Amino acid sequence: MRIPRVGELTTASLVGVLSLSGVLGGAASAGAAPDPQATAIAPGGTVSEFVVTAKRLDEARASIQPQIGASVYSITNEAIKAMPGGDNAPLDQVILQAPGVAEDSYGQIHVRGEHNGLQFRLNGVILPEGLSVFSQALNPKLADKVDLITGALPAQYGLRTAGIVDITTKSDLQNGGSISMYGGSHNEINPSGEIHGSSGAFSYFFTANYLQNGLGIESPDGSSLPLHDKTNQFQAFAYLEDILDPQSRVSLIAGTSDQRFQIPDLNGGQPTLGLSVNDPTGAPTPYPSQDLNENQRENTQFVALSYLHDTGRFTGQVSLFARYSTLKFTPDPLGDLLYNGVSQVASKSDTAGGIQAEGVYRLTDTHTLRGGVIIELDRGDSDTASQVLPTNAAGMQVGGPPFQPITIIQDGGKLAQTYSAYLQDEWKLLSNLTLNYGLRFDQFDGYRDENQLSPRANLVWQATPTTTLHAGFSRYFSPPPFELIGQQTVSRFNNTTGASAVTLDTTPYAERANYYDVGLSQVFMRSLTVGVDGYYKTDKNLVDEGQFGAPIILTPFNYAKGYQKGIEVTTSYSHGGLTVYTNFAAQVAKGKDIISSQFNFSAADLAYIADNYINLDHSASYTASGGVSYFWRGTRVGGDVLYGSGLRADLELPPGSPYPDIPNGETLPSYVQVNFALSHRFEDAPLGPLVVRLDVINAFDKIIELRNGTGVGVFAPQYGPRRGFFAGVTKEF
Repeated sequence: MRIPRVGELTTASLVGVLSLSGVLGGAASAGAAPDPQATAIAPGGTVSEFVVTAKRLDEARASIQPQIGASVYSITNEAIKAMPGGDNAPLDQVILQAPGVAEDSYGQIHVRGEHNGLQFRLNGVILPEGLSVFSQALNPKLADKVDLITGALPAQYGLRTAGIVDITTKSDLQNGGSISMYGGSHNEINPSGEIHGSSGAFSYFFTANYLQNGLGIESPDGSSLPLHDKTNQFQAFAYLEDILDPQSRVSLIAGTSDQRFQIPDLNGGQPTLGLSVNDPTGAPTPYPSQDLNENQRENTQFVALSYLHDTGRFTGQVSLFARYSTLKFTPDPLGDLLYNGVSQVASKSDTAGGIQAEGVYRLTDTHTLRGGVIIELDRGDSDTASQVLPTNAAGMQVGGPPFQPITIIQDGGKLAQTYSAYLQDEWKLLSNLTLNYGLRFDQFDGYRDENQLSPRANLVWQATPTTTLHAGFSRYFSPPPFELIGQQTVSRFNNTTGASAVTLDTTPYAERANYYDVGLSQVFMRSLTVGVDGYYKTDKNLVDEGQFGAPIILTPFNYAKGYQKGIEVTTSYSHGGLTVYTNFAAQVAKGKDIISSQFNFSAADLAYIADNYINLDHSASYTASGGVSYFWRGTRVGGDVLYGSGLRADLELPPGSPYPDIPNGETLPSYVQVNFALSHRFEDAPLGPLVVRLDVINAFDKIIELRNGTGVGVFAPQYGPRRGFFAGVTKEF
């Protein structure tokens, strides 16, 4: 949290923030162990001048992008470590503890009824989108704090507005580090390490980890260890910082991720197409489903170089950023052809880079101006080779038996440019009343050339020292993910087993939306904080995504119109060594009339959705999370719980109905997942402090059906993890 300036409301007052620093980590609780790396001490016992300068520059950087009027849920590194799994868990599992977040397959999360729409930032610097589906390029081990920012966002946030995941990276100035070994159920092995330190004005932080297990992707049948589901993953991250003088510094962020996945198999299935691919007698070709061998590899590298300068009255930062990502799906050549009618090798790459220049100017005691310019260039390339079988006008295979596959090759690349600019004014109408208003302009030139001028306004009133209300309106402009838009020509698959019954393929549009948000935060007896937030969003060209084939590559499409609305209630309590938090959210998300990428859908589904609002496949009516933690003499015991009312599936209609089913008309079963954690820090262990931990995930072994294989854009069934036992040890040095 930055230090309030004279005549300024606190940041917490302006954003209605709920911080889990003390709630889970216990850092602010009586009896909590002090952080041995909290402050670097120079020789002689005085606080290092560079530490003071670094902290002040951190505060200056934060002042460029305050979340005035937005809803911010903050989770510190100490809070992450206190969760079951700790920082060994994927980042999506950490964010699931925030309100209004629904869990989905492939590690996806949905915030406030949006399919994706998350923008990731590192120290406020935008991380361009990549091609990862299963993998997550960012790991909690690099985070000092994770903020999920939602609601009516100020003008500095655009293009991806469902939620901003802003990660403040570790930047410890004290020399040291740690090595860890973690593992357990599902054949998991997860070694990791980090090192940090400083030399004069220069400081550094490095971390790396390796993961292998037998549950790389969600189980398709609910088993604890699915067939053909191994994963191998490596991630590394670096943060370098050099303080040039008391007013300026330069910093470098760099990371890499290489992750490989087997696509899990179901047991006991046989092809349903009945094709005789290699038998001249015409007999159907047998191929047990457990023998399928599909694989996917995802690779990402990113870098950001920033220069920050602060004069007290003016603070500015200029950042250059870049990201390169690749995705390759390798099919089972014969098996995919027999089961799906098409066997496709799909290879995609995306190169993105740009500049982000932002600043804040404190004009008067009542007016603070902020503005910025963001320019990004994006190059997407796609190479596919699809084996299919020829068919006649009636859809029957021709030319055999034995049938001879033909190959359709489609290669292509496309360049996109995005130009964004914003200007806003933080106006203190009264000492306890602040209006933040501004304009944002976005121009996106890609598969379509579109733009929008978007007004933003947030009003924050600190009615009493313990009561804060906020209300806001934001106009949003969100192009579909450029790197995911397909470049294939649908007509080339005519008269083959890869043909679509619908041939219309309109290029996706940018989504345009109006967003309204109202919230209240109340503190009781200094220990209990309660927050309530409600929102309503209307959409034109609502962007959604789906998987429409064996390659695990999502494809964007649009509903002509849609809406999302909901309410969230959060509580946090901290007293002594006990901390408790709860979150509850109710939401509705619907869309009507699919107007792009139509060839991916059946004619019956398109006809029904054209006339009826349907639930979005990723919407959960109710979600909840909560946790409890107790700290005593170096030992922490606690747990957390996740609840979801279930995502959507198709509702089959009886014979004679005008439609075969109602798309997304059924709700999957609700679930409750309970996790436990126990850890102890041995301060006086030989060779330095030692931390041991035990975790139980899904302690009551509940079956969590995330998907049943039906629904708009849903390709296969997936289940959440079964019960798992894990242990870890961390040696600090």
